[in-house]
Amino acid sequence: MNVIKPPRLRKGDLISIVSPASSPKDNSKLNAGARYFESLGYRVTIGRNAYNVAGYLAGTDEERAEDLNEAFRDRNVKAIVCSRGGYGSPRILDMLDYSAIRRNPKIFVGYSDITALSLAILRKSGLLTFSGPMVAMEFGNNIDPYSEETFFDILTRKSVPGPIRPHKDFKPSYRGTRSAKGRIVGGNLSLVTSLMGTKFLPDFKRSILLIEEVSEEPYSIDRMLTQLRLAGILKMISGIALGQFTNCAPGEPDRPHRTLEEIIREDLLSLGKPTISNLAYGHIPVKMTLPIGATATIDPSRRRFTIDETVVS
Repeated sequence: MNVIKPPRLRKGDLISIVSPASSPKDNSKLNAGARYFESLGYRVTIGRNAYNVAGYLAGTDEERAEDLNEAFRDRNVKAIVCSRGGYGSPRILDMLDYSAIRRNPKIFVGYSDITALSLAILRKSGLLTFSGPMVAMEFGNNIDPYSEETFFDILTRKSVPGPIRPHKDFKPSYRGTRSAKGRIVGGNLSLVTSLMGTKFLPDFKRSILLIEEVSEEPYSIDRMLTQLRLAGILKMISGIALGQFTNCAPGEPDRPHRTLEEIIREDLLSLGKPTISNLAYGHIPVKMTLPIGATATIDPSRRRFTIDETVVS
């Protein structure tokens, strides 16, 4: 896989805010996030349709895709940060101008439903993207210091990021006797599985599978992990990086069920792949920013998860 790296973020750069999935729940949060970036010395432009509402979508598919295409085509824009996730990103994958994205590589950030866009962009254009905080969520809501620091560190750093610094409240757990090296591919588990069988899913061969989830019961997570196994993906990966599985308890705990811990142990840990779990990543207030498509290493013996190459040019 030939990966393209976007230019690093610099003060004074123009940041475009788009809503390729759902509309911001609270427009004031989007505006507060925009002011946050401006207060740090960046310039901000907001997509024409970023505030639109069409049911659970931020406008029509055409409107949302055009905002994203315009942001990538605009050579003045240096970074694109999504307002929020929600639902709808997969609907516009076949409407994006991947040739323009390849010609105009720039920072692209988002998580949750935005996973579909990150994976499709990696697959179709080769651009490395970032799974991290969003404007109307974290940046518009008093972003915590750890999330803020890891975001700007990885987007502005000239050198190789190296070891990931864990958050004090999320002590990583490691499994395995050997190290695993590969490109980080993944994000939200539901979105990863939703792309299976399409032309937008990247190659997982010798990759590090990154996954997190929110508001899915254990049986649903079991189903999705089984789908990954039956598709051969769990066999071809070199390692596993697990974020948080937020609100993923059984909906009816008094009825027979299997716990999330049992599912993870049976479906993933039993594979014997080098694994890091309990990352400060996912649908939680604190979150690290991770480069999707960058080469990384999980080294259980040294208890280190490292980014092994520069992620911005």
